Amino acid sequence: MDRGVTGFRDPGDPPLPHTDPKACRTAWHSAARAAGGRVEDFTEQEYPHSFHSATIKARSSTHIALFHAHYQLIAFVTDRLYWYTDEFQEPPTWATALSDNGFAVLSAAQLLSPLADSDTSALSAAGRRQIRHWQPATLGATLFNTWD
Repeated sequence: MDRGVTGFRDPGDPPLPHTDPKACRTAWHSAARAAGGRVEDFTEQEYPHSFHSATIKARSSTHIALFHAHYQLIAFVTDRLYWYTDEFQEPPTWATALSDNGFAVLSAAQLLSPLADSDTSALSAAGRRQIRHWQPATLGATLFNTWD
């Protein structure tokens, strides 16, 4: 895991990278075309969320994605929730349109993998403190969080 991926940094650290919401929207519209659907909404990240969220309505299904606010990572989830733990799902086949736009689309297996199996050595002390406090069980719950 990269420094700042939890959304936290130490006071002396450089600012965290920023995933441009406009780039997220552009990729999401491209994905909607690939899905044969339409963008229903796109909600920019607000404190304390570490992610933007978006919905595509395609034929008889609805798809919800979380765009990490600091790294170009995307997770698919079953519902819009305030807090995510194990609601991650496999991306649809058309999610390759997101990869084509420079995003890493994470699989459910990756997101549901135990955090204990992840290398957290690059995290700042602030990120490690947050993990100790909130005790997320999975990589996905660590990346896409609403910690304050």
